[in-house]
Amino acid sequence: MTNNYVLVTGGSHNIGKAISKRLTEDGFRVLILDITDPSHEHFGEFYKVDLSDSATAKSCLAELTAKYTITGLVNNVGIVAPAALEDVTLDDFERVFNTNARAAILCTQALLPTMREKRYGRIVSTASRVVLGKELRTSYCASKGAILSMSRTWALELAKYGITINCIAPGPIATTAFWKNNPPQSEQAKAIIANVPMKRMGNPDDIAHATSYFMDERSGFVTGQVLYVCGGLTVGLAGA
Repeated sequence: MTNNYVLVTGGSHNIGKAISKRLTEDGFRVLILDITDPSHEHFGEFYKVDLSDSATAKSCLAELTAKYTITGLVNNVGIVAPAALEDVTLDDFERVFNTNARAAILCTQALLPTMREKRYGRIVSTASRVVLGKELRTSYCASKGAILSMSRTWALELAKYGITINCIAPGPIATTAFWKNNPPQSEQAKAIIANVPMKRMGNPDDIAHATSYFMDERSGFVTGQVLYVCGGLTVGLAGA
């Protein structure tokens, strides 16, 4: 392992918590950026920051990069703000986009000088299966679609430095955010699960396992890819 510091955004809860735990078990020293305090102890240092605020995010990232040599990044932070098209507000759109997509740009830019110098880096971003389309997700789809497209572009630009850029696109995962938008036992939640070929929800550990693969030093010939961790849901959509 060239260097074992990895920055995880949105690492305090749910998928971020599982990723932080798994990477810690893999031997990484995890640094977390999040707006809420961690609900676990699988990290070396935690910085409380609103990543939708670019000035605050840049200041925090400057402090981090001055203190640590970081060659791993997981762009995991994300918010949803579901709404039908006619109800989407520009304020909500900007908040979602800035948190989910702009923060990924800022974090990647901040860590890039070190990765280039070391000629090594692993960047994994959490996209979503909603990039294939989902009702009531205009802002979220836009932000996650941007993550996907940016990652493919960065993969081409940075391959010569030994830096890999990949995405994980979760299907329905049992997180607090999912249950908030799809209450348990609701017809909506039941319909979602029924459409998954595996006939179950995914869990945060499923995403953490995929992240572990992309972050591994031995995964250096895999870049610019998106891995759908969805219980087969996207295969069903593709064949519809």
